[in-house]
Amino acid sequence: MGLNTSNLDLSGKNIVIVEDDIPSIKYYETLLKNSGAEITVLRSGLEFIEYLKDDSRRIDFIFMDFLIPFVNGIDCTKIYRKSNKKTPVIMLTAYSSEQAKTEAFIAGCQEYVLKPIYCEKLIYLLEKYLLQEVPAILKY
Repeated sequence: MGLNTSNLDLSGKNIVIVEDDIPSIKYYETLLKNSGAEITVLRSGLEFIEYLKDDSRRIDFIFMDFLIPFVNGIDCTKIYRKSNKKTPVIMLTAYSSEQAKTEAFIAGCQEYVLKPIYCEKLIYLLEKYLLQEVPAILKY
C-alpha cells in the first residue's frame, strides 16, 4: 500500500515539526512533501524557542514530540501558548502515560497521539485542523 497524500493541498500553510528522531523526521517529510505546505523541522526544544523569537513567522500547525532535547514538548507548548492560543499543537509520543497525556492537554495540546503515527491518522489530523470549513457566521 502506497502513501497517498496527493489530494492533500496545504498550500500556504506553515507546519512546524519539533522532533529529534531522524527516521520520524524523514517519515513526516516524505508524507508532507507533495502537500504544498512549508515544513520547518526543529530538532530540540531550544531550537523551537529560538524559532519563536522571530515574530514575523506564522505557524499554522505544530507536531510536537514529547521527549525532545533540552526543553521537553510539554514546556515548549506552555511557552508557545503564552503568545498563541489558537494554533493546533499535536503531541506525538511513545509514552502511553495518563499523567503525560493530562499534562499535554493542560499545556494546551489539542491531541495526544501515540507513535507510530500512521499516514491515515496524520492526514486526518491535518485535514481536521487545517482544512475545516469555518461557518460564515463565525468568520466575523
